[in-house]
Amino acid sequence: HPGVAAVRAELPGVLDRVGAWRGTWIEEKGGRAVAVHTRRAADPQAAFEALREPLAGLAARHGLIVEPGRMVLELRPPGMDKGVALMEYARDIGAESVLYAGDDLGDLPAYTAVDKLRSAGTPGLLVCSGSDEVTELRERADLVVDGPAGVVGLL
Repeated sequence: HPGVAAVRAELPGVLDRVGAWRGTWIEEKGGRAVAVHTRRAADPQAAFEALREPLAGLAARHGLIVEPGRMVLELRPPGMDKGVALMEYARDIGAESVLYAGDDLGDLPAYTAVDKLRSAGTPGLLVCSGSDEVTELRERADLVVDGPAGVVGLL
């Protein structure tokens, strides 16, 4: 989606104007989306709230939507989510098995994608990366690990 590249190019300027650059970081999502994380900012919640409206405006100007998560705002095309991206990626590489680790509500569509892949005969494992706040992930996961370090230990 051309809007993703345009948004990526404009993000540093938006973060500067809002004064929320310090401690925030931009994550590229394979050209399918871009995310702004605020959890390392001095006041993560204040940075998150300060960015919501400006990022919504930026996204709208480029035909994208904003998906809020836990101290992250993801800008992506409508109809694109982690489930769609996972299905496309699995198809593109001819995946013979899938392990998906998630820690936020935005990961639920990917959990559903893994379920679909399993139904079609592809072995899959759903991992919850220690998210006490998102009980739905814990309930659907095959395995719960203690945060990112737990995922690394599993791998």
